[in-house]
Amino acid sequence: MSSNIYGGDEVNALVLDLGTHTFKAGYSGDDTPKAVFPSMVGVHAAIAAAGANGMEVDSGNGSKPGGRKLSVGYQALSAKQIGMEVQSPYGPDDVLSDWELAEALYTHAIRDRLSVKAEDFALLVTEPTHNTRAARERLVELVFETFQAPALYVAKNAMLSCFATARQTALVVDSGYRATSGE
Repeated sequence: MSSNIYGGDEVNALVLDLGTHTFKAGYSGDDTPKAVFPSMVGVHAAIAAAGANGMEVDSGNGSKPGGRKLSVGYQALSAKQIGMEVQSPYGPDDVLSDWELAEALYTHAIRDRLSVKAEDFALLVTEPTHNTRAARERLVELVFETFQAPALYVAKNAMLSCFATARQTALVVDSGYRATSGE
């Protein structure tokens, strides 16, 4: 782990935005994300080892009965596979509910697309305005216990939209894939 002090303007951070349609990941200070891919996961009912192409993520279930093989990313989702169901980590209320799928998406973004170790970076993770306290606590648990990140900032999407336009206050109408909200 690096000996960075987290604060001030020069923080080396990963920015992770898990939306209902698209996952965007990149580095703080960059104008555009380095990785953009669907925030859907292919779920296979049968247990199988992770593929050599790196697009299939071990769900952490090992060889337990009923374990799921998860496929993440454009290539993994574009190929027709018998027995694969494409699922979203979001529930009907647009709050993260399937944390195994969310973990697979975060792992794919950090390890496979950005090719970095989360423990070497502070993380800025976005959340919807209507996120629940329980979902936020589960996200914090995932970041610190699974990814071993040294620092975390959870930001509302609307707040980041204000900051991106150099405003402290604004009316933000967020029209996403599954819902529209005004903050």
